[in-house]
Amino acid sequence: MCDYSLQHVATRAAKVGDQLVTTKFNNSITRGFCEVGVPGVAVCILPGTELAFEHEVECDHALGFFPSRKLRERVARFRQINMDNPYEHHDALEFPSGQVVLLTRLCEGQVATVLQLPASASGSEHEHQHEHHHGRTAPAAQNAGETPTVAPSDRAVV
Repeated sequence: MCDYSLQHVATRAAKVGDQLVTTKFNNSITRGFCEVGVPGVAVCILPGTELAFEHEVECDHALGFFPSRKLRERVARFRQINMDNPYEHHDALEFPSGQVVLLTRLCEGQVATVLQLPASASGSEHEHQHEHHHGRTAPAAQNAGETPTVAPSDRAVV
């Protein structure tokens, strides 16, 4: 899925093998993923999708004015949090250590590869849901699956 704040940005669904880069989109208050070399199209990721980063993940400090920090993690699973509040960011990454970081907190320019989509992924269902929720779909939108329900977590969010 793509965060609510990307509703006015062209989007497409993630595919296995995609090379993605963290970016801040024009006309948006958030960061997300786009395909390397295609900066204007947000790549929407299903909960359960596994990603591998080229380098240790770096994110902004929660208070903003402190320096960014490296998490010493290079793989993550995408998930959604705060689903009970429609005006909070939902897109997050969960790391093997259990740490959960909002996608919008990731520093720009980090490259990740989509390793695996969730087992429940089925193209036509995700594409329909993706278009229904976001309206503007990039022409290359394809592959994906139904969004599973994500239960609240007791893990810390940064």
